[in-house]
Amino acid sequence: MQPPAPHQADPTISAIDTELHTLVSKINILDAVKPLNFLDEKDTFFANNFSSSPAFVYKTNNIDTFALKRKLYNLPLENIKDEDLYTLYQAVIDSYADKVDQYKSIGSNEFLYDSLRYYGEPSEKDIHNAQFILHLPTNPNDKTGELVDAQGIVKILAAMVKQENYSWEMKLDETMVANALVSGTTVRINSNAKMYETDAHALAHHELGVHLATSLNGSMQPLNILSLGCPVSTTTQEGMAILSEYLSGNLTLQRLKTLALRVIAVKSLIEDKNFRTTFLILKETYKVSDALAYTITARVYRGGGYTKDYLYLKGFSAILSAYEHEKDFNNLLAGKTSLEFLPLITRLIDKGLLIAPHFITPAFKNPVKSDAVNTFITQAIR
Repeated sequence: MQPPAPHQADPTISAIDTELHTLVSKINILDAVKPLNFLDEKDTFFANNFSSSPAFVYKTNNIDTFALKRKLYNLPLENIKDEDLYTLYQAVIDSYADKVDQYKSIGSNEFLYDSLRYYGEPSEKDIHNAQFILHLPTNPNDKTGELVDAQGIVKILAAMVKQENYSWEMKLDETMVANALVSGTTVRINSNAKMYETDAHALAHHELGVHLATSLNGSMQPLNILSLGCPVSTTTQEGMAILSEYLSGNLTLQRLKTLALRVIAVKSLIEDKNFRTTFLILKETYKVSDALAYTITARVYRGGGYTKDYLYLKGFSAILSAYEHEKDFNNLLAGKTSLEFLPLITRLIDKGLLIAPHFITPAFKNPVKSDAVNTFITQAIR
């Protein structure tokens, strides 16, 4: 089935939308906070017996933050007559103004505070859920399969791309902290990645079933706004991505424990502000392997302190409830959306200003019944 042709947007709205897209489409915090010397610093950290914190370096950027923010706030939103559309554009502009501040402070102590202002910090409930998961015994029903390398991961992802008729560009990247990353329709795979088959299938459902699908759906919209993303769409995007792992039958307790460890790491980042301390908390208190403890710690300390990682578990908890109770849940796949904007996005779809999502996450269409242990865990963390 061919995707629907985009509707024609009102010229006045389209002009604002195009200008906004031109101004911010290259703002990519995830790419900007990627340490250029991740592997070298990892080797040094282990060679020195964890005695000093890594000194990450980042790409330089030439963004004039003041000028960019002034251009954002000079966009003539008063010309948008639809109240829902006006609200959406205003919220997205405010969100990108905050993102611009993060760009300005990458690599400095100020980045942590800009990150906190944008993403927030773990609540008591988030910490409680993380600790609950980390104290659970191993699930005997978890199946892992064989160990696969980057090429094996690519093969599993390519099979889903073919099955779902996705468009993509795949790139191997040896400098990545994460195992995979979707940016637009480009899917980057860590060339050093090794994981069990179940985790690789979970990765496919996570990165392709949600992140790539919502990128493709956003690109089909008559307006660019859902390609740019609603405010803090990370919580919803990552929540749906973990839900996709769960409903596909590939979410293991070990994966949940990794998400829980990220919450603990963010808590330590905020309280201790010391890479070595956070690493040792994961290694000694939670008995995490040196390699995993380093990766989790590096993820939260990149850029100067990146609190985003606690949102995976928080988002999963929120999205679980929405999946069961929101009748228009699939409209969250219309682009880079946020759960709090779901009623507004649904109204805009009903009014023909946006279009319903074409690509629906495979696991949402055909969910697999979960085993009793995972069902118990997911009920407990809501």
